[in-house]
Amino acid sequence: MERGRFAPSPTGRMHLGNVFSALLSWLSVKAKGGEWLLRIEDIDPQRSRQAYADLLMEDLQWLGLAWDGEPVYQSQRSDIYQHYFDILRQQGMTYPCYCTRADLLATQAPHESDGRVVYAGTCRHLPPQPGRPAATRLIVPDSDITFCDGHYGQQTVNLASHVGDFIIRRKDGAWAYQLAVVVDDALMGITEVVRGRDLLLSSPQQIYVARLLGFPSPRFIHLPLLCNAAGQRLSKRDQSLDMESLRQRYTPQQLIGLLACLAGLQSDESPVSAQALAADFSWDRVPRADISLV
Repeated sequence: MERGRFAPSPTGRMHLGNVFSALLSWLSVKAKGGEWLLRIEDIDPQRSRQAYADLLMEDLQWLGLAWDGEPVYQSQRSDIYQHYFDILRQQGMTYPCYCTRADLLATQAPHESDGRVVYAGTCRHLPPQPGRPAATRLIVPDSDITFCDGHYGQQTVNLASHVGDFIIRRKDGAWAYQLAVVVDDALMGITEVVRGRDLLLSSPQQIYVARLLGFPSPRFIHLPLLCNAAGQRLSKRDQSLDMESLRQRYTPQQLIGLLACLAGLQSDESPVSAQALAADFSWDRVPRADISLV
């Protein structure tokens, strides 16, 4: 059984870019007769809100993007993450990090357009300092990870020079994105991950973690970004394109028709349902260049 997933963070209302990703993820797996699961990535207690989770589920239902099974909440899976964290620690693959930069961002998906700093390994050889708050980093080797993206083709990334040792648990105890997502995808039986191309560099990190834990890796398919008038990827700051505003201007079929046109799935913005699009969905029709909304 093919299984895809949509894994939003409940830190604000979904915007057009989130819906674009959700739609293509849903179409990709449903065109193969598979299941589409919903995971609420609420591991950051400082920013996540149940009210936003409720809104995004209501928005998906309004769009006709039904998920299979019950939603999975990362905030309820701490014991599971602890188990696999302990495995990595017992392998001697982790060390405490006392640096502060990027620590608070570790629970979030690391978008390329937000900037990325390759960690220099500052704390790798420091002796432990009991009582001092520390994040936990995973040691990466100076070696390449090669994989074939389902839309952008062959990718080769050197972990040491392009990624560096990365955080798997924050100083405050919150689980980091790169550990939680690998564990969840494996235990949920996810076979394909569809998401924006600015998360492409997360794939080699996740493949590496999966190998250390003995998990198979899903197939990764990255999609072009929707960009605003300034050429920036859409974010929750673009309130004119969030679901509250969009639902006032479009019916579900009109909004899906707009996205289908942007994705190259139909020649115009004619209203259409997601179910109708799934019948002849093909990644060959989706552009690789980012898509401007101007």
